[in-house]
Amino acid sequence: MIILDCEDRFDTWRQQARWLLSHQIDPDQVSWSVAQDADLFASDTHYPEQAGPFQARIPLALLELLQNAGQYCGDQRWSLLYEVLWRVSHGDRTAMLAGDKLGSELHRRLKQVSREAHHLHAFLRFVALPVSEEAEDLAAKAALLEMETLPEYVAWHEPAHDILRSASEHFIGRMGRHRWMIATPKDGVFYDGQRLIHQRECPPAWQALARNAEDPHGQLWLTYYSHIFNPARLNPKVMQGHLPTRFWKNLPEGPLIPALISEARTGKQRDGQAKQIGERRGKVIKGNA
Repeated sequence: MIILDCEDRFDTWRQQARWLLSHQIDPDQVSWSVAQDADLFASDTHYPEQAGPFQARIPLALLELLQNAGQYCGDQRWSLLYEVLWRVSHGDRTAMLAGDKLGSELHRRLKQVSREAHHLHAFLRFVALPVSEEAEDLAAKAALLEMETLPEYVAWHEPAHDILRSASEHFIGRMGRHRWMIATPKDGVFYDGQRLIHQRECPPAWQALARNAEDPHGQLWLTYYSHIFNPARLNPKVMQGHLPTRFWKNLPEGPLIPALISEARTGKQRDGQAKQIGERRGKVIKGNA
């Protein structure tokens, strides 16, 4: 068995897979795992030092599928991609299709990655940072964060898959020339107004800044959210399907949601009004059914 570690980098995996394929090494004979104290290519089987004679013709569409699926975090993350590559390179393109057993798993992962990118776009909350300090203080803070200049907006997010680098490009157009940073437990990105900088290991200073930033308009947003909440239209199962509970803790309105759901279940759905509105005095007009 050949055991490899691509450090969860698609480009590294691609080079390793190309090398293996050139020697016609079957997917059953190779595995990818994260090496801790072992060498990069530690294995109990000899790893070829020279490229082999086999030259595979791979469609560009497959490379795009594999690159996107490579963002998926889970068991057999890279081994499955090599198995798909192996079959297609040997003339079996059904491995790329959702109707195939292997292709079905490939497309399931693609769907999970796409959905996680949507979650980043929908549930990320940027917080504006104050810029009233003196220039020297700002420069010192930028140096502490290992940046040439400070971001104007920061955000904390906890994605389930490695989608930050590609999915965060969405905000370049949305945020204009503003500088912004997104930190996660794993990696981070910083847009300085011209280029997007990706750190595969998010600096602790970035994480601390993003997690501890205080939104100056936070209370106003909470008041607005609690007033527009419509108990009559609440469907908790559908709501959690669109807004998974794992994101609630990082949303400013997250702490309000359980209480609003509880109020709806205990009678507020009958009048279809937020609590503060329903408690106001007024005439109730009953219409004909």
